[in-house]
Amino acid sequence: MQVKINRNAAKIMKKMLNDEESEGKMLRVIVTEVHGDHAHYALQFDHPTEHDEIVKTDKGIDLLLDKRDAEYLDGVWIQFFYVPEEGFVITNPKKGFTGHHHH
Repeated sequence: MQVKINRNAAKIMKKMLNDEESEGKMLRVIVTEVHGDHAHYALQFDHPTEHDEIVKTDKGIDLLLDKRDAEYLDGVWIQFFYVPEEGFVITNPKKGFTGHHHH
């Protein structure tokens, strides 16, 4: 599976992973909801399981993706924006995505 992240997202993720809360866990991209032709996504800390693929990004961040949700997770694009509001925007261009969902 593949994941793309922008520079801002990589910077924030590295801070998150160096925080005490991460406690040696990895960041996981999860599907929170599926409707119509797209899904909603979120990030959370977790440990790898037998269902996971560890995906290396071009920004040096390893992410956990559940292979059982590959249809929605493969090709996901994680961006972090500071304006108009601060937050991650996670989309999957392969899934006919239209518009932005802020998480």
